[in-house]
Amino acid sequence: MLDTILLRIAKSAIISRLDPSYSFDEEAVVSEYPYLKKDGACFVTLHYDKQLRGCIGSIIAHRSLVDDIIQNALSAAFSDPRFSPLRASELDALDIEVSVLTPPEIIEYTDYDDLLSKIEPHKDGLILQGGGYQGTFLPQVWDDIPRVEQFLEHLSYKAGGNPSIYQQHPTMYRYHVDAIEERYDAILSL
Repeated sequence: MLDTILLRIAKSAIISRLDPSYSFDEEAVVSEYPYLKKDGACFVTLHYDKQLRGCIGSIIAHRSLVDDIIQNALSAAFSDPRFSPLRASELDALDIEVSVLTPPEIIEYTDYDDLLSKIEPHKDGLILQGGGYQGTFLPQVWDDIPRVEQFLEHLSYKAGGNPSIYQQHPTMYRYHVDAIEERYDAILSL
């Protein structure tokens, strides 16, 4: 049931921005699900007609999970710099995914080959930090980039660097996610 609530919160945040007459009783939901008051980190990912439409999130928990979902849903829908703001006409073909992250843990490694051996494809989300660069890939990215070497290569580009960054032994973190996805029209009745 908590899965449904997370989607409902994200959906309600987006709808309330598009339709000011829509109301969502955040206090009632938090009262019924106190877990949402605890600090949590999440990503909200939107797909329109099976294409990425927005993805914004937090790597480190720095506010309540309910607030993180709301802010990241709004940012994914209306402030992702890669896309124009979401329009109400797109809601019918919109898929919403909320991914709640575990706290990141550092990956201790000696060299690139050791790093490769310590990564679990399709399970680990990764954070790369080093040389003024930072980037992350959620575990869902493994669906598009299934080989570890390619995953790390693309992560280095996303961070603003290139694959040679691994020669500088950047700090690497792993995290896992609980991802809940639903087609927008399937959660309209929530």
